[in-house]
Amino acid sequence: MQPSFPALPAGTVPERGLPVLPELAERLAGAARDSAPEPLGGGPALRAAACGYWARRGLPTAPEHVLAAPGAQPLLLAVLAGAGGDVLLTRPCAAWYPPLARIAGRPTYHVPVPAECGGVPDPFALLETVRRIRAEGGRPRVLVLSPADDPTGSVTPPELLHEVCEAAVEEELTIVSDETWRDMRHDPGGTVFLGPAEMWPDHVVVLTDLAGGLFPTAWPAAVARFPAGGRGPVLRARVTTALAAVRAELAPPVAAAAAYALDEPAPVRARAAAAVRLYGALARAAHERLTAAGVLSRPSQAGPYLYADLGELRAPLAARAITDSVELEAHLSTALGRPVPGGHRFGDAPDALRVRISTPPLLGTTDEERQRALDSPDPLAAPGVGDALTGFGSAFGRLAGG
Repeated sequence: MQPSFPALPAGTVPERGLPVLPELAERLAGAARDSAPEPLGGGPALRAAACGYWARRGLPTAPEHVLAAPGAQPLLLAVLAGAGGDVLLTRPCAAWYPPLARIAGRPTYHVPVPAECGGVPDPFALLETVRRIRAEGGRPRVLVLSPADDPTGSVTPPELLHEVCEAAVEEELTIVSDETWRDMRHDPGGTVFLGPAEMWPDHVVVLTDLAGGLFPTAWPAAVARFPAGGRGPVLRARVTTALAAVRAELAPPVAAAAAYALDEPAPVRARAAAAVRLYGALARAAHERLTAAGVLSRPSQAGPYLYADLGELRAPLAARAITDSVELEAHLSTALGRPVPGGHRFGDAPDALRVRISTPPLLGTTDEERQRALDSPDPLAAPGVGDALTGFGSAFGRLAGG
């Protein structure tokens, strides 16, 4: 079971996202006077836009198989509540998965990821864990995956994903595929993204948080695609009931902006392309500085995150009284002036010296600074970014004794 840990340093605030796209702001403002509530699960326009979004990605979808909610957290909470049974998560996994399982009253079990990537469990470890849970009287029912992963920034190779999903289906697990960062892959010619629903359509719920590239982080909105067959219809009905119980419907202005974003007109596509370029440049630069300091990290392939392992620096860290990820989190959060969550928040053992690195704070603290970097053909040359990267590298270099 996942233990509780102290909150991140006092005085911190949720991470600022990229500036609001003007066209999205116009849609939101245009619907601000609408007093009619958005239907639970999303109105016809929003659900049709979500169907178009998935169809363009090879997943034909009917509106009756879609639900929308104010953020991925309420949706996943409702899915876990509706599915019942025990929940399997990767180690590491997104920090917000385990608390939702606890709220839903579902026991959680972490399965280690393979050497190739994060976001999916090692298939053999998955089978062993499922059988152990059953032998102990548990009921494993749900596996939560992240093929384009937070926290590791990796993209799962299709052949490995197929092997994992085949094992999950064999064990009669419902797969929840968090595909929030699928469109933020840095290299279009790199690892091909293949979602579980393309392989096992009757066994997979697809979850997409619009804040992964289409939407401001401060406007919570997410959509879920449920299977047309298998457990899909029953699970969708249960999820709808759970969302209704907590009034988890979108505000009409946010729903109008979300439908526009999911339609992906030219301004939204241009912003997504600029975000990919920005995240890719920042991730490469941050990875270079981590490597120079002797810190291990997979190169990020999607989104704004890297997952750093400082285990090779255990001796110099111990000399600074840093012996676990809780102490490492506290030290780096102070040194960098922003939260740097330790691996214990992502399901790793505290004695593993790991942290998740978020790169957007390197852009500065204002929308103007972030917009300049977005607009620049060379984001690293934007004012302040070079100095921020230097300070970032120096903080890790000092830990290594440099």
